[in-house]
Amino acid sequence: MTSRESAASEITPQVLLRAYACGIFPMAESAEDPTLFWVEPEMRGLIPLDGFRIASRLARTVRSDGFRVTVDTAFKAVIAGCAAPQPGRDDTWINKRIRDLYLGLYELGHCHSVEVWQDDDLVGGLYGVSLGRAFFGESMFHRARDASKVALVHLVARLIAGGFELLDTQYVTEHLRSFGAVEIPRRRYRALLDKAITGEPADFIRLPADAPVPGTLALEIIAARG
Repeated sequence: MTSRESAASEITPQVLLRAYACGIFPMAESAEDPTLFWVEPEMRGLIPLDGFRIASRLARTVRSDGFRVTVDTAFKAVIAGCAAPQPGRDDTWINKRIRDLYLGLYELGHCHSVEVWQDDDLVGGLYGVSLGRAFFGESMFHRARDASKVALVHLVARLIAGGFELLDTQYVTEHLRSFGAVEIPRRRYRALLDKAITGEPADFIRLPADAPVPGTLALEIIAARG
């Protein structure tokens, strides 16, 4: 289900948070289209935090710490990377309004990025919205093999450690399905969401944010939950 609004409509970061609490999120037709539309899928994608799957080859990559992984240190660069053309995807739904809104959420502490580096080069990452004990994954990108996958592994470890209950992927792709992503009906999703946004909020930075988390620790956290 979608609904459109004009470019003149006033959507603020606070309005955006209320929308997430209701199970809806914004998208744009393209990077050049200034308008947004609200989306509430009939079937919602989730990655169960107690059912996250990691292929053995990826686990070796994570354990080797060949990439350096940071959090909330290059948010603008991550969202720019997500908005850039990727192999198999020439266009993006991330327009300037999307960037500005999520930067506003980042400044309020409700949006976070995970960055993956090779030496001093940003080669992958992801960003998403934190609300209560729910995390809404928005987009990811990579410029080196496995970089976005490593970001996702570190994100899941951080969510588990911080007491999150719900990892929303909006939609399910074959890529996400390989990690254990599933689709559930809107009604079931809303019940899980309502539970996750009430009560004590989770803590995204319960794992240290001022120093890289070793890959071995990230894998141990995930294994203990699974």
